[in-house]
Amino acid sequence: MIKKMMLAAMVLTAGLGLAMGPAAQAAQSPAAAQAAKAPAAVCTVNDNGVNFRGGPGTEFPVLGQVNKGQNLNARGQQGNWIMGDLWGGPTGVWIHVAYLNC
Repeated sequence: MIKKMMLAAMVLTAGLGLAMGPAAQAAQSPAAAQAAKAPAAVCTVNDNGVNFRGGPGTEFPVLGQVNKGQNLNARGQQGNWIMGDLWGGPTGVWIHVAYLNC
């Protein structure tokens, strides 16, 4: 539960940073600026043969598979799908939350 709340807060912070222009970003408090620079959450794949996809759903194409222990820097979430960058692999891929420990 706490991990999901932290991920939601991180996604919200990142989304706000993208939505604001440079002038508004410059006016951020130091605490807000530090939060925006926080590293992405690291998730670990918890099963073998897990598909990663081009979008947040089974209707998107499978781009490949990963195995248990593979790490992913989470950059966003849509519904039950996490988008992120695989360590040493493709970036901007989507994996269902059931196959990740974040």
